[in-house]
Amino acid sequence: MKILYINNDGAGFADYIEVEPGLTVGDFFTSRVKGRPADFLIRVNRQPVAQDYVLQESDRISITPTKIEGARLSPTFAFSKGNAIEYLQPSIT
Repeated sequence: MKILYINNDGAGFADYIEVEPGLTVGDFFTSRVKGRPADFLIRVNRQPVAQDYVLQESDRISITPTKIEGARLSPTFAFSKGNAIEYLQPSIT
């Protein structure tokens, strides 16, 4: 059975691949991606699905990391009158 696999990890590519009938999203993820499912946005046909969803012919699955290696939180500051510094919110740098 053929599905469209969109990998958004770095290079970002899409390709039609053959998978066996009855394959679940959870099994597909563990066979293709290193990492925890909690660190990725996994969608089939643009909709979030459960790990036990069984892939169908012509489905479109995308796996996008939600955590980017090397990104860190950096504090954002605002200066008020005088030398006082007010903390606003962290931002990703």
